[in-house]
This record gives sequence, structure tokens and C-alpha cells, in this order.
Amino acid sequence: MSDSRLRRTRDRTSGPATLISEGCKIVGLITGSGDFLVNGEVEGECDLRGTLTLARNGIWNGAIKADDVIVAGRLDGDIEARGKVEITDTARITGTVAGEAIAVAEGAVVEGVMKTTGKSEPMPFVEKRQRSVD
Repeated sequence: MSDSRLRRTRDRTSGPATLISEGCKIVGLITGSGDFLVNGEVEGECDLRGTLTLARNGIWNGAIKADDVIVAGRLDGDIEARGKVEITDTARITGTVAGEAIAVAEGAVVEGVMKTTGKSEPMPFVEKRQRSVD
């Protein structure tokens, strides 16, 4: 049996990500393709083809639209994922979260609405790994 459906989004990313480092602040619209890792601060919106990871130290104020989204930091805005959304135990989200599938780890704080757009039934999971999104 293949465990590919059980693997997390961040385990499947390939190639180097575009990095927004801690101490860096970006204001405006971000577009592009590939994976993006945000350790800094973004004030604005994005429309990305790839995975956006908001790391534990990352702060995002605005709307996120991407193929897949992983949140470990602070988000004040909405998420619209064409695929999956993973919310780790360090995440703090205020806004609407929408995606084909949404996984939320124990300890995460989401103040808003969560909507799944996929047709599959919800599947529980237990986070067994130590924090690794920095």
C-alpha cells in the first residue's frame, strides 16, 4: 500500500523554495510559481502556483491564494487553497480558511470559518512529529 496519501504537504515539496527571511517585510501582491517559505512579514495578497509555507516566525496580513498552504505562524486574512491546507500547532489564524482538505493540529488557534471544498469524508490524524516548520 502506498503511503503517499498519508504524507503531509511539506513532506512532498520539491526543489528550493523562494525564501522571505526573518527581518524582511514585503508589501503588495506576490505572484509566481514554485514553493514559497515566509519567515518574515508580508502585508498584501498572493496568487501562487505551488505551496506557500508561513513558518512559525512568519506574519501575513492579507489574503493567501495558492495550490497548497501550510501555516505555522500568524495570519490575519483569508486562505483559498486549490488543494490542501495544513495548520500546525503554532498557527494563529484570524479569517476564513478554504481548501480541498484541511488538517488542523492540536494547539492551533483559528478564529473564523473553515470550509472544505473536496468531496472526501473527513479523516482524523494525530501529529506525531516534532515541530519542523521554522
